[in-house]
Amino acid sequence: MKIGLTFDLRSWYLDRGYSMEETAEFDKEETVDALAAALSKMGHQTELIGNAFQLIEALAAGKRWDMVFNIAEGLYGDGRESVVPAILDQYRIPYVFSGPVIMGISLNKHLAKLVVESAGVPVSKGFLVNDINEISGRDLEFPLFVKPVSEGTGKGITDKSLVKNISELKTIIEWILKEFNQPALVEEYLPGREFTVGVIGHGDQAYAIGGMEVITADNLPYSVHVKENYHDYCKYLPLSDDIAEECKSVAVNAWKALDAVDGGRVDVKADRNGRICFIEANPLAGLNPVHSDLPILARMYNIDYQKLLEMIMSAALKRISG
Repeated sequence: MKIGLTFDLRSWYLDRGYSMEETAEFDKEETVDALAAALSKMGHQTELIGNAFQLIEALAAGKRWDMVFNIAEGLYGDGRESVVPAILDQYRIPYVFSGPVIMGISLNKHLAKLVVESAGVPVSKGFLVNDINEISGRDLEFPLFVKPVSEGTGKGITDKSLVKNISELKTIIEWILKEFNQPALVEEYLPGREFTVGVIGHGDQAYAIGGMEVITADNLPYSVHVKENYHDYCKYLPLSDDIAEECKSVAVNAWKALDAVDGGRVDVKADRNGRICFIEANPLAGLNPVHSDLPILARMYNIDYQKLLEMIMSAALKRISG
């Protein structure tokens, strides 16, 4: 099978003047090389396409593929992860991972919470703020946690995200509105243990491959800085027996509610009563063979990188073939 590989290469953007902050979610050459090698090992003919701009150029030049393995994050806007899937839909080229609607909803953490809550999945109470005056009259139960509504990889999360009073709340909201030009999501803080769960498949065929507990030094928020320096700040543990089934159940139910496909991660956290709540879904999870959370947690369950990619591809092929 001829497989195209779409991705946002960090170095490509840095060479063109984009900042480290703008490219925080993008991939390194080692990730692209590892994916291409894994697909080739499965017997596929793999062609590197690149980002959305390069995909458009390739399509205009008449290139086509039997399937596209898409890990492109996109650059701007709250629909950035939807761009490549939407383009491929117009050319009727099947692809691995979720489509534009699921990508858009999942990137918007507020919309994702509304969807999964409607399916009975526990979430932390919260609301969106588009203007600082919108917090007036709100029934606020501190501490609260505040983050940009449509960022990934922990962008916009700092040690100031956890707020204990109205003054701190106003400060972080004003910073998010100005710095990220998007609404701030204000939530009741979940003080309990934090986990991420790997999910494979779609609909009733979806299942959890396992998960891991994320423990940060000094209880730091799981920010982009902490993630990129996880060796210094984080400790990862397999799901303990006392919490494993609840974590998996919440993750799979959220995944099914969002109608996500093929593979990804779901982040969950315990509230003040120990109940596991949905935080966010990652239908376009990082796939660096060494540093990304999904491959890390998979290894804890004796699923190496090659096997993980084979599981994802198998789920995609089964879905596409009907």
